Amino acid sequence: MRLRRSAALAATGVFAILPLIGGSAAAAGPNTQAAREAAEHARIVAYWTPARMKAAVPRDYVIDRTGQGHLNPLVRPGTGSNGNTTGASWPNGKGKVYKATGKVYFEMGGGAWICSGTAITDKGSSYSVVLTAGHCVYDEENGNGSLAGFATNWMFIPQFDSKPTYTCENTEYGCWTARALVARREFATAGGFTTTATHYDWGFAVVGAGGLSGTAQLDATVGTFATTFSGMNGNTVVDAFGYPAAQKYHGSDLVYCQGPIGFDSLAGNGTYKLACGMTGGSSGGPWFSGFAQPDGSSTGDSGTIQSLNSYGYSGQSNMYGPKFNADTQATYDVANNGATANTLVP
Repeated sequence: MRLRRSAALAATGVFAILPLIGGSAAAAGPNTQAAREAAEHARIVAYWTPARMKAAVPRDYVIDRTGQGHLNPLVRPGTGSNGNTTGASWPNGKGKVYKATGKVYFEMGGGAWICSGTAITDKGSSYSVVLTAGHCVYDEENGNGSLAGFATNWMFIPQFDSKPTYTCENTEYGCWTARALVARREFATAGGFTTTATHYDWGFAVVGAGGLSGTAQLDATVGTFATTFSGMNGNTVVDAFGYPAAQKYHGSDLVYCQGPIGFDSLAGNGTYKLACGMTGGSSGGPWFSGFAQPDGSSTGDSGTIQSLNSYGYSGQSNMYGPKFNADTQATYDVANNGATANTLVP
């Protein structure tokens, strides 16, 4: 796996759709569709046995000094400087961010993986939307732009920090499973974690009813955060969150970084850079602007998501994230309209 700094592969075509559940959703009545989605949710929850959850490893990318990309990075956590926070535990129970940010489990390429994600604002009454990294919903190395490259058995556990167990019924709020995953075609056809992939490394999961009852809506249970699809200026202060699981981190604690952003010159300044020592497992965690007051304090309830944890380089204590833009919004719009099938946009 190499981070190739070559020109992006061309991506064309229209939305591609693959039903997650057998049969025609259009032909089925709403009650039948709801029953099928409930059965699929129960199947995925049952699939994630404690043994499978314990065996899952981070799907995160770090690039070494030779340009070789590696999954499950072992980047050394940062120690902090200039008053910035580069990887501290977020206070237990503080604010909506504690509830809405969670842990993601999924299968891809024959392996079981973990990432991070966040419940975001949507217009649905029968579904919710979770934001995560593109490489946490689609296999950019082996998917070859086909719908078969999407993750399977995708599951989100909000507020994992308060009860970090390996069964949904013993977590604080339970689990939600994806009825549809949405990613950019440019990411899916990148052929690996290339420069193009870093520019499009976002993904959305549309989840139906779930939680401890199996019938709860995620939005109503944990709240959501808004997303903004416009760029940030250099030195904008952001707060990044996630569930890192490598080195000193164990994947059971909500961790955050706070500081001013820069840009990745090796990616053509097309992604953001933040001093942050979070490690594997944090991929997909949100970057907020407007989260903190000028003194750095925060209630944990405010802020707008404008990027996410995407990748790092070995020998650095930095995190990098994609620039949210019109392409991000187009991807989000498909999820926000309640997609019922895996979709590549455009």
